[in-house]
Amino acid sequence: MQNIKTHHYNGYAIQPSAHRLPDGFFSSNLLLERPSHAVEAQRYQFYALDYFKSEEQALQHSYKWARHWVDTRG
Repeated sequence: MQNIKTHHYNGYAIQPSAHRLPDGFFSSNLLLERPSHAVEAQRYQFYALDYFKSEEQALQHSYKWARHWVDTRG
């Protein structure tokens, strides 16, 4: 199983993850958190962004997808 690492990008904590499916493929998943002055941080979760043959490909996709989301959303 993977070791989930948190990356920081433009004020967001990015946690890409991958889930192995019964057919052997991996779904790319993502948790984004942005600290807020409010009681709770803003939190966004995305599941099954796409599917890949390897865990590493799924993790890379999640991280790239997160950076694009942050860049276009702010």
